Amino acid sequence: MAEVGWPRESLIVAAQGGDADAIAALVSGSHPHVQRFARSLCASPEDAEDSAQEALIILYRKIGTLRASGALASWMFRIVRNECLRRARRALRRDDPVGLGEVVSAEDDVLQRLEARRVAEAVAALPVDQRRVLIMRDIQGYPGRAVADVLGLSTPAMKSRLHRARATVRELLLADANLP
Repeated sequence: MAEVGWPRESLIVAAQGGDADAIAALVSGSHPHVQRFARSLCASPEDAEDSAQEALIILYRKIGTLRASGALASWMFRIVRNECLRRARRALRRDDPVGLGEVVSAEDDVLQRLEARRVAEAVAALPVDQRRVLIMRDIQGYPGRAVADVLGLSTPAMKSRLHRARATVRELLLADANLP
């Protein structure tokens, strides 16, 4: 089930078939959602804007490779997430400070990076169904009902997956912290 506000399925199908007007309308209609994804995932507003633009270019070029028209939102989220991660890795390699003018000691910076990496690894270790719920609810901030609708779940099923995902991440982080 597509999220409310995303382009309708008939437009997606037409774009997948190569209709240039449909592709243009699809890119335009997806733009606000892609920007929201990017703002919630990227480290800086500049990276968010660049990632959103890159994701829309990929949408324009590769809409024909989308297997299921109902999967547009998750496909675009994945593209934006990957682009934000790519930019963050590049910034880390260059040792670009990502802070907003705050002075952070080298020790604090390393500890923050290690903690962020631990959390990212714990989330990545989740089963796909739990990871999707956790990202949409806790990272993107979607309301529970919207998450359930997008994923085709009942609200109790979504809450159950979210609870299991949070508990698993907590266990993984605690187990990692208790290593000798």
